[in-house]
Amino acid sequence: MVKGLLGRKIGMTQIFDASGAVVPVTVVQAGPCIVLRRRTGERHGYEAAQLSFVEGKPPRKVSKPVAGQFKEAGVPPARVVAEVPVGENCEAKPGDTVLCDIFAADEEIRVVGTSKGKGFQGAVKRHHFKGGEASHGSMFHRAPGGIGASAYPSRVFPGTRMAGRMGGDRVTLKRVKVVKVDVDRNLIYLKGAVPGGRNALVQLVKR
Repeated sequence: MVKGLLGRKIGMTQIFDASGAVVPVTVVQAGPCIVLRRRTGERHGYEAAQLSFVEGKPPRKVSKPVAGQFKEAGVPPARVVAEVPVGENCEAKPGDTVLCDIFAADEEIRVVGTSKGKGFQGAVKRHHFKGGEASHGSMFHRAPGGIGASAYPSRVFPGTRMAGRMGGDRVTLKRVKVVKVDVDRNLIYLKGAVPGGRNALVQLVKR
């Protein structure tokens, strides 16, 4: 079976569990997805399935090579295409539909997404520096401090934590609990927060 799915983050809300406790959840529109291609060990060296995410608006422009791939699989063009792993002896073929029923409640899955972009930020916010004294005359409130020796090696080492662009990184959450699966509306309720803002693309993969 196909072990992953593509979706978009709708937002966060809260639901009540069987004991009456409030559980914060993230609602993800997971699928439907259509298998576009299969990657096999004999031909490609690994097993995977290339999925296209079915959304309301089709892409405005599609290049001829990409259009040919969709036409060969008999699948309408889609904006989002990504690969997900498959299980052993998977019989999925191009044109098959993958729904959110591959996941079950109380299952732990892996969620991959892109974090929110924060723009150019200082060292205190970006790297959680403590900062200097805030008293009068200190002149050292949120500065990063020294970034290297002056005489030797007379340069700044790569990777030194300083101000710069923050966010917009690929983030993977390895154990996210599925609270509820709504197959009729293609919705999955995940416990807690997941990377990205509203309408952000996420990838859900079985562990």
